[in-house]
This record gives sequence, C-alpha cells and structure tokens, in this order.
Amino acid sequence: MSQRDLRHLDEDDVRVRPGRGTRPRSKQRPAHEDAAEGMVVTVDRGRSTVLVDGIEVTAMRARELGRKGLAVGDSVDVVGDLSGGTDALARVVRIGERRTILRRTADDTDPFERVIVANADQLVIVTALADPEPSFGLIDRCLVAALSAGLEPILCLTKSDLASPDETLQRYRELSVPAVVTHRGGPLDELVKRLRGHMSVLVGHSGVGKSTLINAIVPSADRATGRVSNIGKGRHTSSSAIALALPDDGGWVIDTPGVRSFGLAHVSAADLLWAFPDLEDGTNLCPPGCEHLSADAGCRLDEWVASGQSTPERLEAFRRLLVSRSQPS
Repeated sequence: MSQRDLRHLDEDDVRVRPGRGTRPRSKQRPAHEDAAEGMVVTVDRGRSTVLVDGIEVTAMRARELGRKGLAVGDSVDVVGDLSGGTDALARVVRIGERRTILRRTADDTDPFERVIVANADQLVIVTALADPEPSFGLIDRCLVAALSAGLEPILCLTKSDLASPDETLQRYRELSVPAVVTHRGGPLDELVKRLRGHMSVLVGHSGVGKSTLINAIVPSADRATGRVSNIGKGRHTSSSAIALALPDDGGWVIDTPGVRSFGLAHVSAADLLWAFPDLEDGTNLCPPGCEHLSADAGCRLDEWVASGQSTPERLEAFRRLLVSRSQPS
C-alpha cells in the first residue's frame, strides 16, 4: 500500500489489538461437583492410573492443584473421560486428605522428601535371610520411617530354607514387631492373614523376593522377577510402585521398586519418640536439644529406665534406631 493510500485511512480501517486490561483474573475455581471418586494405583512420568468404579482410568493432574504431586494410594476426584479407553484421558481435580504418608529422601543430606505411598496402614519390610544377606541397616531405617509415619511395621523374612531366622527375630523382639517367615514354594497363609483388610506397602532391597510374593498372593499381578547377581545384589525388577487388590476384596498390597538406600533426613528424634510411649515422658528430664543417644552426652533416659518406667532393652532399641538414621543402609 502506498503512502498516498495510507493517508486516506482512519481509525475504523485499522485493526487495534486489545490490551491486557486491568480486570484481575478470578481466583474462583470450578467446583467439579460431578467429579467421580477414585484411588491412584500407579504414577508414571506425569500420568496416573486411577481406579474409578472398577475401571482403570488414565489421568493428568489438573493445573489448579499447583505443584502438589500424586502418590499411589491417594484418594482423588477425577473429571473427564472415565471410560478407560485407550485414548481416554481424565483430570485429577482434587486430592483427599492423606491419613498417612510414607516418605524417604535419596540420602540423609537430601532436603527433598519423596512420597512413596499415601494412606497405607502397614509397612511390610521384606528381607531375605540369605542370597542376599539381611541388611539390618535398611530394616532399621524402614522401621524408623514406619513408626514415625504411623504405619504398623511387619517383618517378612524370606528364603528361610537357606538360613535360620533366629538371629533376625531376636534382634527385633524388644520392638514387638510382628514377623512372618517364609520359604520358597511354602505356604503364605500367615502373611495373607496379616495383609487382609489393610493397605500394605512392601519395601525391601532388590532380589529379596517382593515380586515373587506379590505374584503368589495376587496371581493376576504378573510382576517381573529376577535373579540375584553374582556380587550378592538384586537386580531391579519393579520400575514403579503399583497398588494391587487382594482377591475377594481383601485389601490392597503395594509393590515398590527395590531400594538401595532409605534416606531419613526428614525424621527427627522427636518424630520417632512418639512410637516409644514408655520413654516419651522420660525425655522431659533431658536438657533442651538432647539427642537421647547416651548418658555421657547428658541424656536422662537411663535414669528413667532405672526407675522402672521402661527396660534397658527398649532404650537400646530406641537408640539403635536413632543411630541408624546416619548409618549406611
């Protein structure tokens, strides 16, 4: 267009791009009153599988949830395509209040907590008695995580056909931790009885037999299993956590990837102490900031035990768990 033509244009001939305006963006969010309730059964690379009325629905997290992440076991509200079809996609618009949270850090100096499972009420610590050898450090750390999170810990000792469980059972007797001993090809009735009616999460090193147990308890699970390497370490066979329904509506089991470490940077002595009510009142005698590790450091719990309020074995177990937070798993 020439300069002469431009001179004949007026404001009606010019497209004006509207400005941003001064009206503030509304903070009101949709109520989603028609949302359906469901439970997160897997989380993988930003997408979740949510069980809604028996149908597995693929869902994304809605923007209004902000940075709040989803975890297996979460109770959620979802909207969108709930058909469960191949190309169907729904949105998680609300996350219910979590009754319990099992979390860990990558190591003891990592400030970032990772939520492993939400709303579980039992932590089944699976350890082999041989091939690989028991890792008492990991067991202790898992106990700390369970007790501080309000989960009931259960020891599941596998491969008893290769080694005796007596030493391991004796080590945790003073903590009154229930234990189930299994062997290859043996019955799992006692374990199933403890799992029934609960949401239980299984945790342990790779190669200890978690996935083998899951496949025996939930035949439709088809979890991958693998051998232990020639250096005594298991190969990772489960890549993500998954919640599986026990047969006959008997509860839930959550299989987790094998862990090599269980960081407890988020757990303080006070977090663990509430699981030892027989020692808790005794800490009122201790000086401020007491770590409760020894009488030489000023801890008064030894005097509390000497007065008959608890036992030396219980105090020793409590201190061992405290120390385990800073020892390799």
